Amino acid sequence: MARSRGDKDDSDRLAGLLRLAQVLSFLVVFVAGVVIGLTTSAHINRHFSTRADLYTYFNRFSNSIPGAKEDNCTIVRDCEANCFSVERFLNPNPKNLTHILSDDELFWRASLVPIKKEYPYHRVPKVAFMFLTRGPLPMLLLWEKFFKGHEDLFSIYVHAPPGYKLNVSNSSAFYGRHIPSQDVSWGTVSLADAERRLLANALLDFSNERFVLLSESCIPVYNFPTVYKYLTESDHSFVESYDDPSRYGRGRYSRRMLPDIHLRQWRKGSQWFELHRDLAVHIVSDTKYYDLFRKYCKPACYPDEHYIPTFLKMFYEKLNSNRTVTWVDWSMGGPHPATYGEANITESLIRSIRNNGTLCPYNSEITSVCYLFARKFAPSALESLLNLTSTIMEF
Repeated sequence: MARSRGDKDDSDRLAGLLRLAQVLSFLVVFVAGVVIGLTTSAHINRHFSTRADLYTYFNRFSNSIPGAKEDNCTIVRDCEANCFSVERFLNPNPKNLTHILSDDELFWRASLVPIKKEYPYHRVPKVAFMFLTRGPLPMLLLWEKFFKGHEDLFSIYVHAPPGYKLNVSNSSAFYGRHIPSQDVSWGTVSLADAERRLLANALLDFSNERFVLLSESCIPVYNFPTVYKYLTESDHSFVESYDDPSRYGRGRYSRRMLPDIHLRQWRKGSQWFELHRDLAVHIVSDTKYYDLFRKYCKPACYPDEHYIPTFLKMFYEKLNSNRTVTWVDWSMGGPHPATYGEANITESLIRSIRNNGTLCPYNSEITSVCYLFARKFAPSALESLLNLTSTIMEF
């Protein structure tokens, strides 16, 4: 009988220990779960504390812009539901073009292409006019007259020296159209960098369909409706690209570009291009071939004359017309074209540019309208050009 009571006591103690072990196991699992949950939550909050933070991570537009507290959607404390509308995505900062993206970030953002072809809104194609300048725009009044009345069909982008601002009123088409810029030196890769920077900024607006590069000495020789129709209805881009066997063409090629770029692919052309959106995206997306030009195309090789013509020859030749729509007078010889001042501006000059006997392909036809723009024109030519707008250029 005593032995039986002892067995019962041992059994009771064993059952108590098992219950204690179960309680302790439950507590350990519970505490571990709490720790893991808190750690995970802190990690997520540290990186993307709100939906607006995630939006900011991808856009990174500056909050230092005057008036940005009310209008810049990347400021978390002021971001409301409309920050995630289609309008905000298409035009994150409608009042100006200022942002703090590096070139690499900008090119990545500009290279994003929607797979879905249909647009969830009514898209009106626009022409992006990109001005690469050394400062003032002496033909500003002429361009403002050209653009007047067509505000929904164009966008303007200005790459000027850092810190320089055009002195224009807030009613001007050029107001707030400066992009974040860097110093540019003629004949160096920095000039091609600026061209790609202009393209990338213009690509941020999904409505831009055609992209024209212009200088401060360029003028339009037709009115806006003619230029718009000519560009938006074209099946091709307008980039001059030709094989120059001389030392000024093939002579600039470096064999160090092999095996990626061969001499037979090397091309030359005017830097004043016009591009369809698809080709603009390919150009800002390229790093492999552009890096070769950065490394091996140095004076007396000029990337702005060779990179885009060669790149299009290699991959997108069928999409290019192999001609420019910007007229330039090289008849004087030398490294720079002729410049036209006040004394040179006549009706016959403009007519000769518009119809100089040249015929060129346009889609599946041949046309005598080959040039839409012209350069170089000195500041002194402005007044005389303005006097011809209504009679010859028809705007």
